[in-house]
Amino acid sequence: MENIIECNNLTHYYGSRKIYEDLSFTVPKGKILGLLGKNGTGKTTTINILSGYLKPKAGECKIFGEDITTMDPIVKRRIGLLLEGHVQYTFMSIEQLEKFYAPFYPNWNRDVYYELMRKLKVAPNQKISNMSCGQRSQVALGIILAQNPELLILDDFSLGLDPGYRRLFIDILREYAVAEGKTIFVTSHIIQDMERFVDECIIMDYGRILVQDSLDSLYNNFKCFEFSTENPQLELQDNLIINSEQIRNHVRTYTFQDEAYVKDLLNKRGLASDSLRRVDMSLEDIFIGLTGKY
Repeated sequence: MENIIECNNLTHYYGSRKIYEDLSFTVPKGKILGLLGKNGTGKTTTINILSGYLKPKAGECKIFGEDITTMDPIVKRRIGLLLEGHVQYTFMSIEQLEKFYAPFYPNWNRDVYYELMRKLKVAPNQKISNMSCGQRSQVALGIILAQNPELLILDDFSLGLDPGYRRLFIDILREYAVAEGKTIFVTSHIIQDMERFVDECIIMDYGRILVQDSLDSLYNNFKCFEFSTENPQLELQDNLIINSEQIRNHVRTYTFQDEAYVKDLLNKRGLASDSLRRVDMSLEDIFIGLTGKY
């Protein structure tokens, strides 16, 4: 499968603080891939590198086969970028904004833009400054969709949006991406949104990628087991147990291994496994299971 994004051995520091070292990942064509990680793990740094705003200390990042640091401006037109905050020219109206952007993009599709504005029930002469945060984010989305880019890079797109606008944003964007065969690379702090939106995800911890996989594969292969114990400070960790957490006599353990492995581990520790059961997980549960709560 063709990769739209290829990042190889990325290394970056802010002063003496290492963000990550030798980080590598790919984004296949036509996929919606979400980047998940706790604050400070390098999500926005990665977005800034992909955008060409930040040069890594080492490694390379290629989009459409070209190094992002030397990419031809004509090729950059194939990338739609929405950074955190949805910055726009707020003194303009809906109509003025569309006319301002249109000349920069040869494949501009004004019908897509105005169709979204009709869904928002905003008039062409309405100024951006008089719109809510949610409406402004939808206008930013309309500008990106009208560009008709092959790749969309979205950083924390749902920041400040209420549930209704977040749902509208996700539904419109996913429908557009699937129908038009677009590739999307996205970050968000709201994991429930990502669960509705992405095909695959990268889960980062400090300095490294823990996993890159499809949601279906994660749901099937990453497991949570819970059981009861009388031991108030149980130590269950081994090389194949990713995380364990205990509250009083209730234990949850996370692993890619099957139930038989966990039962055998409990038996070796002299613990009864009668209460052991597998628990269904959401993407947020999987994220916490892989990265820990703290």
